[in-house]
Amino acid sequence: MFKTLIQSVKIATTSLLSNKIQSFLTMLGIVIGVASVIVIMSIGSGVQSLILSEIKNLGTNLIAVIPGHGDDEDPFASMGGFAVTTLTYDDAVALRNKQDVPNVIAVAAYSRGFGTAEWKSETYSTSLTGTTASHIDVMGGELKEGRFFNSEEENRFSRVAVLGNDVRDELFGQSDSVGQKIKVNDYTFDVIGVMEERGVVIMEDYDDQIFIPIKTAQRMMGVNYVGFIRIKVNSEEDIPQTEEDVKAILRERHNINDRSGGKDDFMVKNTAEALDMITEITDSLRYFLAIMAAMSLVVGGIGIMNIMFISVTERTREVGLRKALGAKNFHVLGQFLVEAIFVTLIGGIIGIIFGVAISFFITIGAHLLGYEWDFIISLGSVVLALVVSSGVGLFFGFYPAFKASKLNPIKALRYE
Repeated sequence: MFKTLIQSVKIATTSLLSNKIQSFLTMLGIVIGVASVIVIMSIGSGVQSLILSEIKNLGTNLIAVIPGHGDDEDPFASMGGFAVTTLTYDDAVALRNKQDVPNVIAVAAYSRGFGTAEWKSETYSTSLTGTTASHIDVMGGELKEGRFFNSEEENRFSRVAVLGNDVRDELFGQSDSVGQKIKVNDYTFDVIGVMEERGVVIMEDYDDQIFIPIKTAQRMMGVNYVGFIRIKVNSEEDIPQTEEDVKAILRERHNINDRSGGKDDFMVKNTAEALDMITEITDSLRYFLAIMAAMSLVVGGIGIMNIMFISVTERTREVGLRKALGAKNFHVLGQFLVEAIFVTLIGGIIGIIFGVAISFFITIGAHLLGYEWDFIISLGSVVLALVVSSGVGLFFGFYPAFKASKLNPIKALRYE
């Protein structure tokens, strides 16, 4: 059996080398498909590691309070694309009470919108983030120039602004920014600080924002609610108890009890839940994309079938001669199957090499652009690519090989 397999491999190699262009075109679909699977799995793993590391860098001791009620199947079902107004600034103030929430370090509330900033002849459209003086205590970050606004300015509806690094560069260029006045949606603000460059963290560009006191933002936007609340807790171990404390306070403030129906009008999520959710989403996405990329293997398989049919036709007399000399049907079947698998296996190996190389260069390019994701090639994706490529050769090569094995030796020898 082993001797027959070696002989079939030798015949397959001779056949491939004698038809180099034909063999290359046959392999091309497999090469592209396998390379695509490797690249997509690698980029997906890299991006996933980037997002998860960013969440961990923010801290595993964060809690988010989101307006609206959702169930386990669809946590955002109640939002329906409309603003949910169930959280207020006073809710955030209440959650700072150490007696009621003993494990809290800091609480920040947020109201967000968009604005156009103007300074002299320069204009720049950007995100407008209304927040509390405790924003840096909760989310971290450093100041490049000046200072952040304080709680007194927050409560006095002061028109002071702290610029993200990109906003400062776009508006002021080489000029000094701190101490200047800018207009945001026709409101005049004093620039009191500039944030250190931070980049994109969890799909939020911290450099492309203007931070202003939340009460000032609410007045500008004409709202009396907040978009969400973030809470920093002493440690990750204190999160479960803190979540219960937060729920108890908000239920009391919002008059939620069994008599009112007992349905919360808010959701409390923590970093660990965010990590699990993002991991699940990114895993599903990259596997879906990998399956889509693998569909090109089907195209490559059809090409293999066509080439195998041509090969059977061209080698009809050879098959007849082999059968006349005593070769059985399974010998001929095995020979052509080995050729099909050999072609796809070689194509799979070349595809893996190309896929790894492309993934490596994409990772380098991402690093040059400031995205620090890891270069990840999983053994599973390599094994999967080899198995799938061999399976494609076996599947699409079987019928032509079966047809060759059934040739009548007398008719085959007479074939012109």
